[in-house]
Amino acid sequence: MSKTWRPATQLVHGGTLRSQYSETSEAIYLTQGFVYDSAEAAEARFKGETEGYIYARYGSPTNDMFEKRMCAMEGAEEARATASGMAAVAAAILCQVKAGDHIVAARALFGSCRWVVETLAPKYGIECTLVDGRHLENWEKAIRPNTKVFFLESPTNPTLEVVDIAGVAKLANQVGAKVVVDNVFATPIFQKPLELGAHIVVYSATKHIDGQGRSLGGVILSDTEWVNEHLQDYYRHTGPAMSPFTAWTLLKGLETLPLRVKQQTENAGKIADFLAEQKQVAKVIYPGRKDHPQADIVAKQMKGGSTLVAIELKGGKEAAFALQNALEIVKISNNLGDAKSLITHPATTTHKNLTDEARAELGISPGTVRLSAGIEDTDDLIEDFAQALSKIKA
Repeated sequence: MSKTWRPATQLVHGGTLRSQYSETSEAIYLTQGFVYDSAEAAEARFKGETEGYIYARYGSPTNDMFEKRMCAMEGAEEARATASGMAAVAAAILCQVKAGDHIVAARALFGSCRWVVETLAPKYGIECTLVDGRHLENWEKAIRPNTKVFFLESPTNPTLEVVDIAGVAKLANQVGAKVVVDNVFATPIFQKPLELGAHIVVYSATKHIDGQGRSLGGVILSDTEWVNEHLQDYYRHTGPAMSPFTAWTLLKGLETLPLRVKQQTENAGKIADFLAEQKQVAKVIYPGRKDHPQADIVAKQMKGGSTLVAIELKGGKEAAFALQNALEIVKISNNLGDAKSLITHPATTTHKNLTDEARAELGISPGTVRLSAGIEDTDDLIEDFAQALSKIKA
């Protein structure tokens, strides 16, 4: 594989393995195990003296292709595919901490991510501090002698806050901690956390990587040393492995990722500009707009905007529900990154388990909705929002 290939080419050809039949589309190796030429060969394989596959929970040719293609795109040395995005998040964090260690995490997280660090980790004696991740001084103040992991999303779910990844990584390096970045909202097209100094990147491949509402999946990317020292045994023995069929589906998704993200981002930006001028809308947050609260950081670390838009309606929950129910093209769903435009009400879906106070801290009001722009015609989407807003009292 050529290291000079650009992203769009890497996402079509990177990591491809062909069988003796020279198939055009990657093969799906739906097998649980692998056979050996001899008992001695099996022994050598298990000892690590020879290369090859052992068991599908550890890896398979199809998964290997997906992992290598993601590495080529992300600029990582190693990757491990997982059964879901949350399997990736949990494994990336928990594989490297033990009782007595400390995690610092941005408070603006997807509900399940926040549960892992705020509720699950403390059950095993792992301490956690949540901070307002927008300001570097908050990360610095939270550091303790036992701090081992910094965890963040950027942009965040659902209010699209942006965290200075390079700044957080600099602080982490000073104390020997590792930075884990959930890069779902930026996608690997627009943001490269490893280039900014992060140590581990995680994705819910369910989102843009699949992009068509078909599969659950996740992936963890880092350097070889970290994978071998921390992740490998955790991955082998706890079993969050991805199905080979899912890996094949995601390989197909990667081929069109740049095309889809480009159209989705263009749609999101134009919809955000339209909504910002509407009398029923109190606020629009979009990383591609100059009025984004962290526009300077967006310009520094992102190559594009986002496929997501956060919208706050003046009429609270009643207006948010009315808008969703009146939309015709845009569908109500808590997923994102799909070819179809999707909208959700975080306070009653993705972030329903947070307290009212916690949601208020994150800027999630009763009138907040999150739009995931799809690849439909831009004008059709804007007209859909126009007709839906016309049914809401200003």
